[in-house]
Amino acid sequence: MRNFKEAVQNRRTNYALGKDTQVLPVEIIAAVERMLHEVPSAFNMQSARVVLALKEHHDKVWSITKEALRKVVPADKFAPTEKKIDGFAVGFGTVLFFEETKTVKEMQEKFAPYAENFPVWASQANGMLQFAIWTALADLGLGVNIQHYNPLIDEEIKAYFKVPESWTLVAQMVFGEPLAAPQPIEKLPMPERLKVFR
Repeated sequence: MRNFKEAVQNRRTNYALGKDTQVLPVEIIAAVERMLHEVPSAFNMQSARVVLALKEHHDKVWSITKEALRKVVPADKFAPTEKKIDGFAVGFGTVLFFEETKTVKEMQEKFAPYAENFPVWASQANGMLQFAIWTALADLGLGVNIQHYNPLIDEEIKAYFKVPESWTLVAQMVFGEPLAAPQPIEKLPMPERLKVFR
């Protein structure tokens, strides 16, 4: 296990994924559970919800996505879209991130002076959870990338996984055996992003 800084540095977007991995499902489940339990949220509202889709359930996520896109992408331009979705389908699993809007509304009613802030705080907490789970999966040796096909796929995904109507889909995180190293990315110079006053 890496230290925290090494784990964060190792977390990268990886699109070259496969289904074969030495990481056991029980290890993946434990990592997701641990992050879901530990990541903080404003007022401890815990509005994030997660569905971990493995095997045929993972395949179904990307089957639903492909067919949803087939309805909106012109047929003569669909081949690149299909290739992209097939690249996600060959992964080992998908983490679906949701927000429980009922919880957010309850917090807005309970703490009315802060009502307009709760959706923002919920989004921030969900982002922290996504980062934490992504880092934890990468630390297990998995390749990971994150997608956002919501709201295009929301209703079919919610129906298939039988989640409450009040859950709103936020993101889809694909993971699997890394078949190649992640592509390098450019980072802005630190002085453009950080100001230090001593």
